[in-house]
Amino acid sequence: MPVPVAKLTFSTMQADYQELLPVTARAMALAIDYDHGHVISVHRHAHAQLIYAIDGVMTIATQDGRWVVPPTRGVWLRPGVEHQIRMSGNVKMRTVFVNCANSPLLPRHSCVLEISPLLRQLIVAAVDIAPDFADGGRDWHLLQLLLHELDSLPVLPLYLPLPLDARLRGICERLMQEPGEQLTVAHWAAQLEITERSLHRLFQKQTGMRFGHWRQQARLLRALEQLAHGAKVIDVAMDNGYTSQSAFAAMFKKHFGTTPTDFYRAAPTAIKKNAAMHQ
Repeated sequence: MPVPVAKLTFSTMQADYQELLPVTARAMALAIDYDHGHVISVHRHAHAQLIYAIDGVMTIATQDGRWVVPPTRGVWLRPGVEHQIRMSGNVKMRTVFVNCANSPLLPRHSCVLEISPLLRQLIVAAVDIAPDFADGGRDWHLLQLLLHELDSLPVLPLYLPLPLDARLRGICERLMQEPGEQLTVAHWAAQLEITERSLHRLFQKQTGMRFGHWRQQARLLRALEQLAHGAKVIDVAMDNGYTSQSAFAAMFKKHFGTTPTDFYRAAPTAIKKNAAMHQ
């Protein structure tokens, strides 16, 4: 079945862009640029959405948790998921909406995906596809390949789940705002008037993660946002509670497979040249 595509490119003044999408379109690609600090307020879409940026970092917040999305990564959001998006650095978003009813191979859960070089090129190219393309033609095949490529991508650990328990959620909110906070589990347990073991058990049940692992994840994801805005590595390390730049770099490399300095150099030059054509 052919998948019609609509193209929209406009300024950040139109934050309610989801209302501009054609009702009849089964899929559409958009190119939207945002300044650092811009926030798209809570909203949701009838279609699934692949949220990707060729430059800058986006933080997507939902009721259940947060995703941090640097270049070379993307977030797949299922239809109807309420979310807010915050920009770190100047963000060049390239996003694709898809009607899942006509694409059964797509991911069944919202997640962070590693965007392959092929998929990056397909996303950028899809922005230029007009809605009146011919069935079986070049544009039709390009979009079909894009959807198949989505199904083959690995899911990445760039998600920070949030507990439903109001007491634990309060702790998490504070740690996200002050990632360098060094208060111990014993302190938080005393605040909640429960044992450390009970806190660990409840936190694991609510988030699927150990408390220490969650805090480490929160610090690393915050670091991604800060680095995207051009912060110095040493300042990011200190702000996130590390005792030295080398300790931060070692943990960063263990988690992401590269150093903080090299992380945002991962996008191939060819992709950046192609992306520049759509600025």
